[in-house]
Amino acid sequence: MANRFPLIVDSTNNNIKELPSGDNLDMTGSGFANLSAISATAYNETAVTVTSSSNATAISCAAGNSFIHTLSENTTFSFTNAPSSGASFAFTLKLIQDSTARTVTWPTLKWAEGTAPTITTTSGGIDVFVFYHDGTGWFGFTAGQAMA
Repeated sequence: MANRFPLIVDSTNNNIKELPSGDNLDMTGSGFANLSAISATAYNETAVTVTSSSNATAISCAAGNSFIHTLSENTTFSFTNAPSSGASFAFTLKLIQDSTARTVTWPTLKWAEGTAPTITTTSGGIDVFVFYHDGTGWFGFTAGQAMA
C-alpha cells in the first residue's frame, strides 16, 4: 500500500498546506524532496490514559508522547516500542496518586545523580515526569512534583 499523507508543499513559497478533506497525495512517486524543517503555528498531542493490570503498566511509544496514569495499585512501568539506534523519542507522564499511597517501580533508566525520585504520596497528588530515549537507553527527569 502506498504511503498517504494529507499535506502538500506549496511550491510557490514552500509552505505546507493541508489537502481538502477526502483528498490524498501519494508520496511514493518521484519528485518529492526531504524536508529539513517543518514549522507549525499550533501543535497538540493527545493525552493517552494508561492503566495498570496485575501491578504492571506498559507505555507504548507508538501510542503518543503524552500519557496520564492514575495509580490504582502498586505498579511496575515498562516502556515499549522505543525507537532503534539512530533515532530519539521523548514523552511526558502525568502520574496521579490514588487515595491509598501506591508505589512505582521504573524500568532501567538514568536519573539525575543516579536516583529515582520519591513520588508524591498525598491523595490526588500529581507528579510530572519527562522520559527521553536516545536510541540506546532511557533518561528520566522530574518536571514537577506535588502539583495538586
